Amino acid sequence: MDNDSERPYDETEHARRAGSFGSHAEAYAEYRPSYPETAVRWALEPVAGEDVVRVLDLAAGTGKLTEVVARLDAEVVAVEPDPEMLAELRRRLPDVPTHLGSAEEIPVPDGSFDAVVVGQAFHWFDVDRALPEIARVLRPGGVVAALWNLEDDAVSWIAGLKEVSESSLPSARKWRDQRGFPDHPAYSDSEVAEFQHRQRRTTDSMVALVGTHSQVIVKDEVDRAQLLARIRGYLRARTETASGEFDVPMITGVLRAIRV
Repeated sequence: MDNDSERPYDETEHARRAGSFGSHAEAYAEYRPSYPETAVRWALEPVAGEDVVRVLDLAAGTGKLTEVVARLDAEVVAVEPDPEMLAELRRRLPDVPTHLGSAEEIPVPDGSFDAVVVGQAFHWFDVDRALPEIARVLRPGGVVAALWNLEDDAVSWIAGLKEVSESSLPSARKWRDQRGFPDHPAYSDSEVAEFQHRQRRTTDSMVALVGTHSQVIVKDEVDRAQLLARIRGYLRARTETASGEFDVPMITGVLRAIRV
């Protein structure tokens, strides 16, 4: 859902975009939003009664979600396939155990986690391979949860920004149309929740955020510069964002299912 365009699915383009983030790892860590604790607590609620909750943050990126899980006193391990993203996570969260690995080949033992969480990444997985692999590393009764941070495009200026950005912003409307894990015998039916919050931004930080989206990263230098200049011009022209700091209304969407 993050950075999905309205164009037909292209496997080569999908793979190119999925592997694009490492070149912007530092900007990703600085400008991507974090996750509200209320959303993460809900994701982990089915296993909250454990003395120590062991959580695997899968496709952890630079550790945005990892950091929130760690604040909840869970025992968290991060797995990330991109070496540059993983290096940034290790730099920012040096006390978190980490592994280089993917959702399709998770380098941990069977049944070793109470929960697997995925922040802003489940849409990049080969789900036919990833869902059985996630089930393998979860204990029975464990939970898998996927989270997405979405600008609320029910708000007029966000909807306008999405148009100017050539659909490079994740869509809350699309989330609501498509939410739900694929059916799989290893899991219960999906449960869904949404959590509203706000992110404080400036024009510069909002433009920088859009610059970390895969659809923008993979553009050639000229097209990328033109797009970001167009976004900057739009933000400066809107009353809501024309000067100083402003609030960006956000929705964190969460899916969870239980390992049966």
